[in-house]
Amino acid sequence: MATCIVPVPADSPFSIHNLPYGVFRPSASAAPRPGIAIGDHVLDLSAIATAGLFNGPLLSSSCCFSETTLNSFMAMGRPAWKEARATVQQLLSGEVPTLQDNSDLKKRALIPMNEVKMEVPAAIGDYTDFFCSEHHTKNCSKIFRGEFALPPNWLHLPVAYHGRASSVVVSGTDITRPMGQSFPPTPDGKTPPYFGPSRRLDYELEMAFFVGPGCELGDRVTIENAYDHIFGLVLMNDWSARDIQFWEAQPLGPFLGKSFGTSISPWIVTLEALEPFKCDAPKQDPPCLPYLTEPFRFTFDIPLEVAIKPVGDEKKSVTCRTNFKYLYWTMAQQLTHHTINGCNLRTGDLLASGTISGPDRDSLACLLEQTSNGQEEFTLEHGGVRKYLEDGDEVIFSGCCKGDGFTVGFGTCSGFVERFARLLLV
Repeated sequence: MATCIVPVPADSPFSIHNLPYGVFRPSASAAPRPGIAIGDHVLDLSAIATAGLFNGPLLSSSCCFSETTLNSFMAMGRPAWKEARATVQQLLSGEVPTLQDNSDLKKRALIPMNEVKMEVPAAIGDYTDFFCSEHHTKNCSKIFRGEFALPPNWLHLPVAYHGRASSVVVSGTDITRPMGQSFPPTPDGKTPPYFGPSRRLDYELEMAFFVGPGCELGDRVTIENAYDHIFGLVLMNDWSARDIQFWEAQPLGPFLGKSFGTSISPWIVTLEALEPFKCDAPKQDPPCLPYLTEPFRFTFDIPLEVAIKPVGDEKKSVTCRTNFKYLYWTMAQQLTHHTINGCNLRTGDLLASGTISGPDRDSLACLLEQTSNGQEEFTLEHGGVRKYLEDGDEVIFSGCCKGDGFTVGFGTCSGFVERFARLLLV
């Protein structure tokens, strides 16, 4: 299916083969509503639903596209997702001419993307961040312990921590440099810890998936059924204040060094759109336990890129090129392990991959790795150096799969680093 009633630029990540879901406001005063990205436009799904064009057996009586989040639609499961995708592809291709021949509906339903405001697409009840890159894990071990090594549990389970769902924000939201404690300037046991704005602010290139149908407390999702619970993927920046993180994470895990902001891209790319880009997942040795053993083990070939655009610069400097396929633990294994103890999942929960570093220096997906925790300088492509992020830096993630004559992309996930300038009362 290559034709489309909406002009789609050749370099657009939002072809008719993609059709990612998001939530947008057509104007500042309008209520949020679900939409689909197509070229440089947003298809207003509430307008399509009001016109009665979702007339299949699962969606004809549903109000899911008149709501302000995607949660109700996500909870309906894969049969409803496939029905919606087929309907939209038929309308946009002109195979069913209803939208093409109704100029008034077409004008109301197709809104230029540069006129809308994107929102976080789902109500996120819980957010979990995994640690699934073998390369990232070994690189961190080398930096802090002097050897490329893995913790003894790492090859047996996908390690994770629970993050702060309330500070997940949509791409384009400014990130304020966080305040907090870090290591004392003099390690003499008498000097108090440093307190002030983080001096080691970092990005982490990750991807995350939204849970569709959840599971009840006490139940668990089997590895065979895991993908039935995965709605789709977004780009994610797990902003990290490394100095705060490493001081406070003794002996527990991340807290204030992570909870000040997590950025996600606004468009959720579905597994159906990514189907042409399936590939083999990394071989696991030793074999994992039976509950994590996949009957058909696969992942997705998704090229990813990071760029930094310093304040005042017209050009962005690419700092990383990596790929989703490098992750050792798959999404199915992450979700299955998450529920193995009876932990319930809810529609809209966000599960992230951890930093997606690859095997080469060019594929290191955070400044912690690229600068050996600030011990070295990283030279930017268009001039300047970085140890960690500076005020005014814009960090831009992108991801795009190239098919045979078509693309399936995620757009961008960006954030601008604001200086901490609020009055501090202590």
